[in-house]
Amino acid sequence: MEDKRKVLCVGLVCLDIISVVDKYPEEDTDSRCVSQRWQRGGNASNTCTVLSLLGVPCAFMGSLAAGPTANFIVEDFSRRLVDISELVWQVKGQTPCACCVVCPSSGSRTVVLSDTNLPDVTATDFSKVDLRQFKWIHWEGRNAEDQIEMIQQVMLYNSTLPQEQQITVSVEIEKTREPLYQLFPYGDVVFVSKDVARHFGFQTAEAAVRGLYSRLKHGAVLVCAWAERGADALGPDGVVVHSDAFPPERLVDTLGAGDTFNAAIIHQLSTGASLEDALTFGCELAGRKCGVHGYDGIVRESKN
Repeated sequence: MEDKRKVLCVGLVCLDIISVVDKYPEEDTDSRCVSQRWQRGGNASNTCTVLSLLGVPCAFMGSLAAGPTANFIVEDFSRRLVDISELVWQVKGQTPCACCVVCPSSGSRTVVLSDTNLPDVTATDFSKVDLRQFKWIHWEGRNAEDQIEMIQQVMLYNSTLPQEQQITVSVEIEKTREPLYQLFPYGDVVFVSKDVARHFGFQTAEAAVRGLYSRLKHGAVLVCAWAERGADALGPDGVVVHSDAFPPERLVDTLGAGDTFNAAIIHQLSTGASLEDALTFGCELAGRKCGVHGYDGIVRESKN
């Protein structure tokens, strides 16, 4: 029987104002961009976009403040068929905005985020969620103490259920911020970024998954993507699996490639794929995303 439950992603949504340039602008100069667009951004938000494109029923939980920016974001979630019934509307603060400069000639994406005083969702907010709707919940590491309390609520819920009905928990540890590292032992699947791996002194994805695996709980999976070098993962069997990268014919837009990779892994593992197959699919889809602006068209061959 097909599992109709959704994937919930908890984290940031913001407005990305994206300028595509021929070359990165020098300081204190005027220049023209090749194109500019508004795009709904934020790691958890982007992951929802890709999950939805893959045909996965999904929902987003994060904070918004009423206003024109939020109106654009809500409309775009609706267009992408992402459930936003768990959105938390804040009365203080502003919806964050990021100015992004994408330079295809160098492959760079430079992001300047106006991280406003908008509060993150709390464990109290999360306690109002009907967990019966979800088969997988993914946390973008942000307010770690509160997020641990949220995960503990899921653990308590899971303790009353047989294995096949339990919610899988994944966490993304992307930023090199010390409080986020306490999330390592709370994910069934843990995504660690190249930046965090380097912060701990690892120079390859394989070294990172081997070196950081002891921080995870028993039976968990650790995944580390390393851009053009592909990705590695390590599960409870102790075998490191690797996938090469799948670079596009022409590099266009790397913004959101990591979020695409995470969504692809979640999609594959939640439907019973092997870790090796999930990793390969993640690298393939992230590579395809780098060859297009935004997300439209990246799953044309992969939806089934």
